[in-house]
Amino acid sequence: MTGPVETTDVCIIGAGQAGLAMARELAGRSRECLVIDRTERIGDSWRERWDSLRLFTPAEHDGLPGLPFPGARGTFPTKNEMADYLAVAAADVGDRLRLDREVRAIAPEGGGWRVETAVGTVAARFVVVATGAHDRPHVPALAGGLAPEIRQIHSAEYRNPSSVADGPVIVVGAGTSGTQIAIELAASRPVFLAGRPTPEIPPVLLRRAGGLYWRFVNGVLTRRTPIGRRVAAGFHDRGAPLIGVGARQLSAAGVRRLSRFESVGNGRPVTPEYPSAGESVATVVWCTGYRPDFDWVPGLPCDATGWPVHERGVVSARPGLFFLGLPFQYALTSALIGGVGRDARHLADQMTQRMPTRV
Repeated sequence: MTGPVETTDVCIIGAGQAGLAMARELAGRSRECLVIDRTERIGDSWRERWDSLRLFTPAEHDGLPGLPFPGARGTFPTKNEMADYLAVAAADVGDRLRLDREVRAIAPEGGGWRVETAVGTVAARFVVVATGAHDRPHVPALAGGLAPEIRQIHSAEYRNPSSVADGPVIVVGAGTSGTQIAIELAASRPVFLAGRPTPEIPPVLLRRAGGLYWRFVNGVLTRRTPIGRRVAAGFHDRGAPLIGVGARQLSAAGVRRLSRFESVGNGRPVTPEYPSAGESVATVVWCTGYRPDFDWVPGLPCDATGWPVHERGVVSARPGLFFLGLPFQYALTSALIGGVGRDARHLADQMTQRMPTRV
């Protein structure tokens, strides 16, 4: 151990939407907590994403419990608006917030947990890992076979079209991020979008039946229902459905669709439909998602995709350890700001059962 030791009921690792939802829930139950985050400013994980990013859920479903998002109903917040909103939400956490502190390790100790950072240690009865779903940008192995003159960037590095060299672009990954970036780039250069299409939620459905749609994805597509369990099965392999953008917008923008990019020939991307598409490509933008990175959590049981084995965020194999904000943790909306509050409430209930008295 180095530096001072702080003691609390609950140590929350991550001050994004999940961590703040957890802190607000615990405050309502008069439980002490500390919230640790590696960034210097609340909301920076949003500010660092591409310039034109907007949430794909309307403002009325983009708030934490007890703090509605201040946008007009039916509008879609920008990334900076969401970052500013989280900064307001963090004000309620006050002196329980510890920024610019990267967690180096955690370990069980004395019936609780020890959390070590670069500047000190936190001793807590419980630990909630709320670091989100964007830990480690994933780039397929075949990227190594591309010719060196082809520039490659991951969507985590993309900011705007100036991030991409002139010339034709292949965007790999047909999820929401890949689709949005392909449409933006197509205004200034030839763009191909490679990837297996995911199901689309038509924009008209959001406009005309947004409330019904939200009740479906938030209340029906859960691990408690048969249809929810079917959607959850293999969720990490196929990705989430497209919301607000789709085939019609791609066609209007002039984006040409390709099937999955699965091979390289002579240093060039190869796909069945347009074998010559890769011959002149200047840049490949990898919109291939992220992989979890929990190597710093000792003894954590994980599934084949690297996500923790848990029961609605409770890791029974590691008593006192919880996760919040995981994709499809309980519902399709668990990783969204509008859905994370319910999971935070469930975890707070679990902690209350295990902690009848104050530390």
